[in-house]
Amino acid sequence: QVQLVESGGGLVQPGGSLRLSCAASGSIFSINGMGWYRRAPGKQRELVAGITSSGSTAYADSVKGRFTISRDNAKNTVYLQMNSLKPEDTAVYYCNAAVPGASRIEYTYWGQGTQVTVSS
Repeated sequence: QVQLVESGGGLVQPGGSLRLSCAASGSIFSINGMGWYRRAPGKQRELVAGITSSGSTAYADSVKGRFTISRDNAKNTVYLQMNSLKPEDTAVYYCNAAVPGASRIEYTYWGQGTQVTVSS
């Protein structure tokens, strides 16, 4: 079993910055991919950024150039640095992690979510 706990959300003005953290704990031998998703009011859940175990990254077009995903494998932690925040970034942000299991399968775990609000 794996638990993910996000932190770092809050209220920030447009143009400001926030840094989200997500720490994984439990019965972890290794973690494959990790990522951040968000759900804005009235919209579908959106993949924001992902990162592989080797450090390859991918971003949604809406955040490219403003957000940076990174990870610390020794701490089983993934980060999302969010700069130049816009009101449309307002959402609940969720961390997820893919953990390898037996027989070449993966299990996906989700955090509880953290609220990010961008408003004047």
